[in-house]
Amino acid sequence: MNKRKPDDEFALINLSYINSSGTEVVVYCPESKDAAATQHPTRRKLSASEETAVQPEEVVAVEDISPEALQSPALSAPQEAADVLPEVREKHFTILYGDTGHSYETIIGPYLSGAKSVVIEDPYIRLPHQIQNFVRFCETVLKSGTVKKIDLVTGYDDNTQLAEIHEKLEDLKQSLLEVDVILEVKLNPNIHDREIRLDNGWVIKIGRGLDFYQRPTSWFEVGANDLSLRKCLETKVDIYQLEIKN
Repeated sequence: MNKRKPDDEFALINLSYINSSGTEVVVYCPESKDAAATQHPTRRKLSASEETAVQPEEVVAVEDISPEALQSPALSAPQEAADVLPEVREKHFTILYGDTGHSYETIIGPYLSGAKSVVIEDPYIRLPHQIQNFVRFCETVLKSGTVKKIDLVTGYDDNTQLAEIHEKLEDLKQSLLEVDVILEVKLNPNIHDREIRLDNGWVIKIGRGLDFYQRPTSWFEVGANDLSLRKCLETKVDIYQLEIKN
């Protein structure tokens, strides 16, 4: 507000609270506490005729906050937010039948940091809903901002409509090219295992591959579009890191 106003009406507004002794305590952002331009945001005088800048009121420094005050929810919230950040480490867990809260972004997203290429082997990227799952997977990969190549190896059988698969994956390939990401697709009728390999060394194995979600009873129910809200089938997830060869 201060930047958008031509005067200093909002220059000296701080976030504060009143402690048990009735004293106002201003809470600073760590990066701005010692920044003069932030703590005294009055405008530079353009002429001698302008009014004298309003001087900032005396406030209590953040160091003067009592230990009891530091336990307040308002001050502990940033730490709580930091605690919920996903930890990038090896994981081995089971998604139970009916579980929610699992999406490609929550499972794979944290491990994409620095990855430039992804190889996904999944024999069941052939039915329309499975290809749609793969589109969502590609969207997750794009959010990393570093991946430039995706290799898909999938399977087929005598009942697979290869022309239909080719048409849908070709549409996806063209849309990825528009954001400078190359998709290469290989068909292997003998493939069975599911695996996702990142060139930063991480390997993600999901027992059911990408198709571990239950079909919604209605496409107009919660979870139809947001996979983190959709019920899952039971499957095991193993995430581990291989040594990167130079």
